[in-house]
Amino acid sequence: MEKTLVTGANGMVGHAVCEQLKAAGRPFTAIDLRAVMEDGYSVQAVDVRDVHCLYALVDREGPFGAIIHCGALSGPMLARDNPVLVHEVNVTGTVNLLELARVKRFRRVVLCSSVSAYGSTPAGIEPVTEDAPLRPSTVYGASKAACEAIAHGYAAQHKVDSISLRIGWVYGPRRTTDCDVRDMILVGLGGGLFTRRHGAATMRQYVYVDDIARALILACDVASASRRVYNANGGSYLSLSEVATLVEAAVPGLKTDLGPGSDPEEDLQRRFDLTAAQIDLGYTPSVPLETGIARYADWLKTRQPV
Repeated sequence: MEKTLVTGANGMVGHAVCEQLKAAGRPFTAIDLRAVMEDGYSVQAVDVRDVHCLYALVDREGPFGAIIHCGALSGPMLARDNPVLVHEVNVTGTVNLLELARVKRFRRVVLCSSVSAYGSTPAGIEPVTEDAPLRPSTVYGASKAACEAIAHGYAAQHKVDSISLRIGWVYGPRRTTDCDVRDMILVGLGGGLFTRRHGAATMRQYVYVDDIARALILACDVASASRRVYNANGGSYLSLSEVATLVEAAVPGLKTDLGPGSDPEEDLQRRFDLTAAQIDLGYTPSVPLETGIARYADWLKTRQPV
C-alpha cells in the first residue's frame, strides 16, 4: 500500500489527516517542527525548509507515493510583521517539497491553499468558482497564490502532479489561531459575554476540520482530476450573527453583543462554489455547522481547567 508523507502533523488539519489515515489502516509518516508521540504513531521533527532533513527522511522511511502538505504558517494573522518568514515557510517550504517529489518521483503532492489567495471576491459574482481572479490582500494570501502558480509550473515543466485545495474558515479541535467559533464557545463555557465592535454582517463559509482532512485525502487518492485547484469549504454561508445564534444554542451560557456591519479588516468574500470538488474529488461537506459546533464545544469542555 502506498505510503503518504504528512507535513504539519501537529497542527489542526495535519493531525486530522493523520487520524483519518490511521483509522483507515494506511501507512504514513508524520512530520512537524516538534517531535510528538501520538496514539499509534509518532511525529518526527523535520522542518520543510531543511532540504537535507527532508531527503534523509525520505531515504530512511520511503518509498513514498504522495505528500499531503499541511505544514505552513496557517493564516494571515500569523507573522504579520515578518513577511520574509511567511515567504520562507510557505513558499520555500512548498518548493522544497515539490522538488523532493520531482527527484524522488512521488505520484502526487496535495497542497493546502487558502481562500485568502482570492482576496475580496468581485461583487455580483456568486458562487465564486476557482476561475475567479486572485487579488490577495495579504502576504499570506499572496504566498498561497504563489504556491499554486509554482505547482502549476512544476506540473507543466517537470510532470509533478499536484492538487491544491483553497480552504477557508476551518474550525474544530486543535485550532490555535484566531477563531470566533472557538472564542464564543470558550466565553460561553464561562458564562460570559462575547463582544465585537463590528462584524455582525460578516459572511463566512465555516468548515469542520474533519471535512477538510477528508477532502485532502480524496485529492490525494483521485486517479485523475480536471484541474489543479479546487475550492474546499463548508456548506453553510452565514453571517457572524447567524453563527452566534448557533453557538448560543449549543452553549447555553453564551451571550453575544456584535456590532453592525462587516469586519473592515477582513476580505469581503461571497459564497464559494464547491461543484468542481464534488464532481472530480467526490467531496461534499458532511458535518453541518450546528453539529460541528456541538462537537467542538464537547472537545473544548474536556480541556477547560477545573
